[in-house]
Amino acid sequence: LGNGLELLADERDEDMRQRCMELVADSARAAADKLKFFRLAFGAASAAGDELAATDVRDALAGLVRGNKRVELGWLVEDARIGRDAAKLLLNLALIAFDALVRGGRLDVGLEGGEVAVRAEGPRLALDPALRAVLVGEAGAETANPRTAGAWLVRHLAADGGGVALADADAGLLVLAATAPVAGQG
Repeated sequence: LGNGLELLADERDEDMRQRCMELVADSARAAADKLKFFRLAFGAASAAGDELAATDVRDALAGLVRGNKRVELGWLVEDARIGRDAAKLLLNLALIAFDALVRGGRLDVGLEGGEVAVRAEGPRLALDPALRAVLVGEAGAETANPRTAGAWLVRHLAADGGGVALADADAGLLVLAATAPVAGQG
């Protein structure tokens, strides 16, 4: 944003000024999209209640994916409201799968009865080994760090719901699933 404003201040050509304004607007939208996503995925965004509107969760995820034209998002959630923990599971699993789509592809997210499933399919998938270790509970992966925070949150939220399932036996396909804990338990 700063660089765009700097260019805008020095530019006299009206066409270039318009292009600078478009770049600044795109950057601001991308920053706002990421902030919304991370607030819902990691924060207490629903401190006023235990549920979120499914449209808010979908919009946050769509905002994250919007910046990558090579990834198509599929939303397979029919519920109008999503429990806070289920929303965090869904968003963090989706973030992990989205990052694994290094050359683009399709990201499908689904939720039914507290069961969260995320499916990533693309020409090349690369799941970070540190994230895998945290998700499957390997020894030595018990503590969170900035790189594994999402996987760590998924692992701990899903511990009360039955754990995390990970399947990536087939080339080009990654499936992550977890069950949200029942509200009021855990």
